[in-house]
Amino acid sequence: MRRVSSLALPVFLASAASTLSLQADILADCACSDNDSLQSYLSDWSSASGTLPDDLPPKQPFWDRPGILADIAQVKPSLSTPAQLASFLAASSPHSGDWLQAMPISSCGLRLDDNAVRIRVGLWLGLTLCVSHRCHCGTLSFLLLYACMFLLCVFTPEN
Repeated sequence: MRRVSSLALPVFLASAASTLSLQADILADCACSDNDSLQSYLSDWSSASGTLPDDLPPKQPFWDRPGILADIAQVKPSLSTPAQLASFLAASSPHSGDWLQAMPISSCGLRLDDNAVRIRVGLWLGLTLCVSHRCHCGTLSFLLLYACMFLLCVFTPEN
């Protein structure tokens, strides 16, 4: 998950960098100054993330990476349980969101039923979904669903 505030600057810089030549062509006959806003935002980015390359990269991942690494460094130490750390690492692993790009084709079995969508939305919102039930052995169980999509059954003795 990303904060909107952390996306704004990288998105603007990637967009501006990818259209610099077009901007120069459009504004060639204009008696206006250089893009002061772009220079200001480049200065903001370089003060937080390091030096700028000579040629500004047009791809957003270049502009995103330093902020993502800073967010990870801020969040990771605050995780207190192994389950939280596992969930965080699973969510931040490469290709963890690839399933979002899958086409919902029913004939191939790629369409989620209503309950799967409800569970996924609950997990996406960061909710811990917990259901207590009586296990077939008679003990009271709690099914905990975490964002890493593992089921953990915690048995408690009856009182």
